[in-house]
Parts: sequence; structure tokens; C-alpha cells
Amino acid sequence: MREAPLPEAGVLEPSTAQRRMQRRTVGVLASAQLLSGLGNGATLAIGSLLAVQYGGSDAWAGSVTTVLTLTAAVAALPLAGLAAAKGRRRALVVGLVLAMAGSLAVVLSTVTTSLALLLAGGALLGVGSAVNLQSRFAAVDLAGAAHRGRDLSLVVWSITVGAVAGPNLIRPGAALGRALHLPETAGPFVISVTGMALAAVILLVGLRPDPLLEARRRAGIQDAAHEPAAAGRAGAPWGAAFRGGVHAIRTSPDAVLGVLGVVAAHAVMVSVMSMTPLHLQQVTVGPMAAMGHEGHVSTDSFALIGFTISLHIAGMYALSPLMGWLSDRYGRRRVLAGGHVVLVLAVAVAAVGAPSPPAVAVGLVLLGLGWSAATIAGSALLAESVEPVHRVQAQGVSDTAMGLAGAAGGALSGVAMALIGFEGLALAAGVLSVAVLVLAVTRSMAGRRRFDPA
Repeated sequence: MREAPLPEAGVLEPSTAQRRMQRRTVGVLASAQLLSGLGNGATLAIGSLLAVQYGGSDAWAGSVTTVLTLTAAVAALPLAGLAAAKGRRRALVVGLVLAMAGSLAVVLSTVTTSLALLLAGGALLGVGSAVNLQSRFAAVDLAGAAHRGRDLSLVVWSITVGAVAGPNLIRPGAALGRALHLPETAGPFVISVTGMALAAVILLVGLRPDPLLEARRRAGIQDAAHEPAAAGRAGAPWGAAFRGGVHAIRTSPDAVLGVLGVVAAHAVMVSVMSMTPLHLQQVTVGPMAAMGHEGHVSTDSFALIGFTISLHIAGMYALSPLMGWLSDRYGRRRVLAGGHVVLVLAVAVAAVGAPSPPAVAVGLVLLGLGWSAATIAGSALLAESVEPVHRVQAQGVSDTAMGLAGAAGGALSGVAMALIGFEGLALAAGVLSVAVLVLAVTRSMAGRRRFDPA
């Protein structure tokens, strides 16, 4: 039976004009996501190997992913605060400008072989990740309750082209690097800078009216309870915004489930994915054989690993519209739980098939699919489970927790791989998904008892 979207008191179904405005907003956000996704795809594919090369030790393998996800966590709440005060458009553009600076820092690191510059660039690229996360929430500011999952998923899906293309730009990027008299590994990040600049222009020009400010204006007209004083609290200092977001989440069991589901899915995904390039290098050509002349990792090795990571990213984003439709049709909680079932299957396949690169690739595709289902359903569940006036703060808290979980996963994955191997790392990460499944089942049973005491 279909699980109906949660109602929102005082919020009317969108008018024809609002639906038209929403379609335009989703189109603008999707176009920007398509271009801005180039940077993170390339970073995930080669960042860990560059860190090992510059740092001189496998211990640095997860460092770029760690700083990227940690910065995404730190940036999420300030970006949410900026959005609450000035609108989504300004927050997204500022974030993309900072991410462009990150790509430029990575280019410079390839010239100087500087680990510090590489990590600084990865950190600023993390702001781009925070922009991608906030864009999915911008897609539901004006959405009707029946189509939140669909609209959110379309924006998530749009990153597929850029994110999947990113790892596979290694060969053409190498040619561009040579043409610009730069190292071959600089080329993909030059392309990334260009993509982000175009995305920023698209948002600056096209995201008018601002969806969040317009949604607030319409809510204020439709419901006197959403008074200006209440809306003004959205621009409170970040500490107050954080506390307000936490309180809004804690008072709604569905919001708690949505946040925990998204956070756990991200931690599982980042933990396994961040160590996959190093693991594949070790099982295919050995720890040192991937090194070409003068200790540099060969372009062929980069391309092989990049293709595998691109399959994983395709799993994360390519079927997003299906996940959105499923969450609209069958309910957020069911799709959230289903995503974690797929994540459990993914880590099992990756662990059992660890010696085989094709099996690892299958596990990574499943890992992406599970992440997609859990993230889209959990984000939609959160968006409709808190009062509109507190929604931006709650979304900022969710993205901060998501980023911190990913950073912890990236930081601990290297240690776990050294101690228990890739197989043990995958199985240990899967415990988080099992915990979410237990919570989802418990929540579902509690709901049934409430509506059917007998």
C-alpha cells in the first residue's frame, strides 16, 4: 500500500504558475549540477593516488577524501545560513567560487608536487560538494508534496554526466595538460575549473526568482502563522541555527530516521569507496608496479581506476529519478530501508569478491545504488517532516552530519584497511546499514501499533 507524503498544515497545493516556476528552477539547478560535477569526479578518481605519490606513503591514501568530506561538513551550515539570510542563489554561487579556487590549487599542486596544496585544493573542492548537497534541497523549496522525491532526484541525477565523465577525463585531460605545458594530471582539474565557472554563471543568471525566498513569500501569504519574525530567525548566527535545526529534527521521529538514514549511507559509501583505488591498484598490478618512470603513477593505471570509480558514481546518480519516483509512489521510509538493504548487499559482494576487480566493481555499483535510494528518500523525508520555517536549519544540520560521517569514514578507512584489509573494512562499514534497518523496522512497527492498537 502506498505511504502518503506527510501533510503540511497551512501550505496549499502549488498553482499553475508555481509549478511552471518549479520546472524552471529544477532545470537551472540540473544544468549547473551537470557542469559542477566534473571536479569531484576527477578528485575521487586520482586524488588518493596523488596523495600517496606526494606523501610517499599509503597512509595518505584517504587524506584527500577526508579533507573533502570534512570541509563539505563544515561548509554545510554556513551555506545554509547564507541561504536562509540571502537566498539559495547567493549561497550556491559563493560555494562554487570557492570550489573553483580548490581546483586551481590542485592544478598548482601537480606543478609543485606539494601535498599541502593538494589537500588545500581538496578541502575547497569539499565546498563544491556542500553546494551539490544544498542544490537537492533547493529543488524542493517550491515543490508540491506529491512530487518532492521526483524533483529532488532530478537534480541529483543531473550530476551524473559531470561526475561520471570526471574520472574518464584523465586521458583527454592529460592531452590538455601537455598543450598548456602543465603536468598531465593537471588537465582534468583545468576542465573542472571551467565547468564550475559556467555553473556559477548559470545559477547567477537563471535562478530568479530565488526558490527559497519565493517559497517563503508564498508561505507568508498562505499562512499567517509564518510571520516575518519567525522567518527572520532563519538568518540567526550559525550556532543558534544549528541548535534550532537539531531541535526541529529531534521533535520529529521521521526527521530523525531521515537524517540517520542519510548519514549512515554516506559513511558506508565513503568508507568503502575511498579505499577502492588503492585496493584495485594492489590487486591488479601490485603496490609498486603502478608506478611509472621517476615514481609517478602511470596514466594507464589512473584510467583503469578512474573507469571503476565512474561506474560507482553512475550507480550513485544515474537511477536517481527512479529512486525519486519510488519514494513518491511507495513512501520515503520504505525506499530508505530498501537502500540500506542494497548497501548491506554491496559490502558483502565487495568483501567476498575483494580479490577480483570485476566483483569489486559490482560491489561499488551496488554501493552507489544503495546510497542513491537512501539519500533521496531520507532527504525527502526530512524536508516534509519539519516545519517550513525550520527547514533550512534542519537541512544544514543534516548535511553537516552527513559530511562529518563521510570524513570519519574516510579517515578511519585507511586505518581499518591496514588492520583488517579491504574485506574487513567493507563488512565493518555494513554494520551501520544494519543499525538503520533495525531503526526503520522499529519505527514502522511503532507506527502500525499507533494506528491499529489491536
